[in-house]
Amino acid sequence: MLGHSWATLLSPQDKVMAFGPMQKQLLGLFGWLAVSFAAAAVGGFASANAGDFYQQLTRPAWAPPSWLFAPAWALLYLLMSVAAWLVWRERGFRQAPITLSLFLIQLGVNALWTWLFFVWHLGAFAFGEILILWALILCTVVAFWRVRPIAGALLLPYLAWVAFATALTYSVWNLNPGILA
Repeated sequence: MLGHSWATLLSPQDKVMAFGPMQKQLLGLFGWLAVSFAAAAVGGFASANAGDFYQQLTRPAWAPPSWLFAPAWALLYLLMSVAAWLVWRERGFRQAPITLSLFLIQLGVNALWTWLFFVWHLGAFAFGEILILWALILCTVVAFWRVRPIAGALLLPYLAWVAFATALTYSVWNLNPGILA
């Protein structure tokens, strides 16, 4: 390694970022952040009064406090955005239309869960939908991993959180049959 410039240690993708059109890369990052946080906003709008509703529900002893959800989701949406940006940076939409479309589909399914559970109080549908969401996230992890392993790895906390949320959804739904039809 001695005698080599640091630039020879960079991957081709990193060289594009370091030496290529920086504005395009930053716009791409901001675009993926905007798309991801727009989905978060749709869910956030639906959960505006979720704290009160969540407190009324009978929850298992292992359920997290309501204040934990907002920071956890903010971090997860940030990680999702960076993962999608890395795939886009590597291949673009033209070379990875299915992979990036899968990401967008799971974002929409994610936003729908909040409406099903917190607004419409449809526990059974929310549980069925979150199972589909988990499967879509798993497919997205695999697809991202094939393009850029770090992008897939960035989605693993999201997959784990949704697995936990799946168990929580099932438990809360079963503990509240009169509220969550």
